[in-house]
Amino acid sequence: MNPVPDSFGSLVFNDSVMRQRLPKDVFRQVQLSMTDGKRLDSAAATVVANAMKDWAIEKGATHFSHWFQPMTGITAEKHDSFLSPVGGGRVIMEFSGKELIQGEPDASSFPSGGLRATFEARGYTAWDPTSYAFIKDGILCIPTAFCSYGGEALDKKTPLLRSMEAINRQGMRILKLFGNHQVTSIKTTVGPEQEYFLIDRQVYEKRKDLVFTGRTLFGAKPPKGQELDDHYFGAIKPRVAAFMKELNEELWKLGVMAKTEHNEAAPGQHELAPIFTTTNIAADHNQLTMEMMRKIARKHDLVCVLHEKPFAGVNGSGKHNNWSISTSDGANLLEPGETPYENAQFLLFLCVVIQAVDDYQDMLRISVASAGNDRRLGANEAPPAVVSMFLGTELENILSAIENEEPYGNLEKEQIKVGVHVLPKFPKDTTDRNRTSPFAFTGNKFEFRMPGSSASISGVNVVLNTAVAESLRQYADELENADNFEAALHDLIRDVIRKHKRIVFNGNGYDDAWIREAESRGLLNLRTTPDCVPYYLAPKNIELFTRHKVYSETELRARYEIKLDSYCKVLHVEAQTLVEMSRKEILPAVSAFIRSLSETVRARLALDTESPCRFEREEIAQLSRHVDEAYEKLLRLEGAIRALPRGDTLDRALFYRDHVLSGMEDLRQNLDEMERLTAAEFWPLPTYGDLMFSVN
Repeated sequence: MNPVPDSFGSLVFNDSVMRQRLPKDVFRQVQLSMTDGKRLDSAAATVVANAMKDWAIEKGATHFSHWFQPMTGITAEKHDSFLSPVGGGRVIMEFSGKELIQGEPDASSFPSGGLRATFEARGYTAWDPTSYAFIKDGILCIPTAFCSYGGEALDKKTPLLRSMEAINRQGMRILKLFGNHQVTSIKTTVGPEQEYFLIDRQVYEKRKDLVFTGRTLFGAKPPKGQELDDHYFGAIKPRVAAFMKELNEELWKLGVMAKTEHNEAAPGQHELAPIFTTTNIAADHNQLTMEMMRKIARKHDLVCVLHEKPFAGVNGSGKHNNWSISTSDGANLLEPGETPYENAQFLLFLCVVIQAVDDYQDMLRISVASAGNDRRLGANEAPPAVVSMFLGTELENILSAIENEEPYGNLEKEQIKVGVHVLPKFPKDTTDRNRTSPFAFTGNKFEFRMPGSSASISGVNVVLNTAVAESLRQYADELENADNFEAALHDLIRDVIRKHKRIVFNGNGYDDAWIREAESRGLLNLRTTPDCVPYYLAPKNIELFTRHKVYSETELRARYEIKLDSYCKVLHVEAQTLVEMSRKEILPAVSAFIRSLSETVRARLALDTESPCRFEREEIAQLSRHVDEAYEKLLRLEGAIRALPRGDTLDRALFYRDHVLSGMEDLRQNLDEMERLTAAEFWPLPTYGDLMFSVN
């Protein structure tokens, strides 16, 4: 008996469990709900709830929770027991269909962007039957959507489900034009690669900046970082391997298909990658993965750090969103295929994505925006803040031939006519890999490399799904009314390539010359969160999301406010932490070292009046200068914090970026120099070397 297959999904109320425990008609209803979005009636929900309760109790659960994803970026849960009094001091274990379908947490205590006031506390969680219930820490967790009393989405899941409906609705129109009448639905699938750092817990807890903000606010460069490339794909240390083993086991029980694990580029950095699954479930699983990483790391006396840029000078951590589109019969619509029919369909869907990324590059940038990810994007290990696409030489040449009505490959004398003449066969891997590209085609999927490691993948995929749905809508409108489908298809693909080819770039995205070229192409270079978030309210973006019923204008404006407010709060916590650590730890420690050096000078002079004391005198001079400069900068930073403007959220975000954040960076220069000059016995905090090499 193999323990992995036997334990996989053992804590999940999945199809196998439901088939055994539900009547056939109810099981069929649940399946239709999951595959085709059919609504489950209340009678069936009651049957499901009772079966779910019995199964959970058999697994040792005593409570249930509506597990939801508010706009904090993490998950939330409120536990209720199955206990129900029956009189005489006795209880029974009950769980009704009503309790399964709907819960009521406090909606005013979560970010709402003005959708909920403090005195307007009512909100609802609603069961999402497309994602399986599971048991975590003895609690039956039921994935749910979260909305306000007025019905506005207050979570990450609801817009994601809406966007999946939008791309399904428009994609089915296109498939019918290609004669694919057997397909009943299309879904996007995702495999999110998760990067993270592991740090020894005792070392971590000595750094209040890591504890409070998730990143180091200062730190001198260590003698060794990642220059030797000896950590990437290197042998995994026993302590880390033990953590990974337990993490895999717990994730497998929860049905998370954790597949690949390895060391990443920076010391102490690692990665986990799962097998693809439906986007909604992938989003749930990624939230579970991050939670389990943190929890299991503690059991091994480690801390899992998910910040996008915990250390300066080495790789930050991203979350590569590998995205594709699949049909109900298992076909991948981004698989090039080998026949002219499949190639024509593939090329259309390829153009759909090209147009979507070009038209909504601003929204894709917003979807990955945060104070933490701003620090990562544009660094030498991460994509730039400019959105572009990598297709590879072969695909680019084929698109160029179509655009220019020129021969390609063996078609020496015939021009390519999509769907009419024989197209070239595509090899399985149509491209090399380009890790510098924000949005790269990798054979049968797109790898979006811009998301940060701590982010929910829901926001990214809401934008991708909805933008692609809009391209599909436009194409379907045009092709459905065409007199000659094949000719119209060819002209459409050619025109899309001509109009949107500026977004395609196959070169080195890390090169500064590309940034200049991108701007000359008219691509947006939105370097920071305050630069990009105002595009939320661009008329074309409001029209996009309202047209496809993914967000109302009110919901978009709420997310605009939440994104900016979060940015401000993160930088405020960071600034206050830096002020406190500077005043209470760093400056007193350096002053003590200067005093020690001064005493050494006096002692040596008392013994030998000829002693120059060069080391001590030069150290005193340099450190004294840095202390004085640091103190002046500290006072300016405190003044900037006190001078924060009130009112408009964008004004505050710009002030934090231009005055508070810049003040922190300015102060850091002196702090890092003081660390470099101060004797180890006087420096009060673990260094970068201590932190990054703490796990042995």
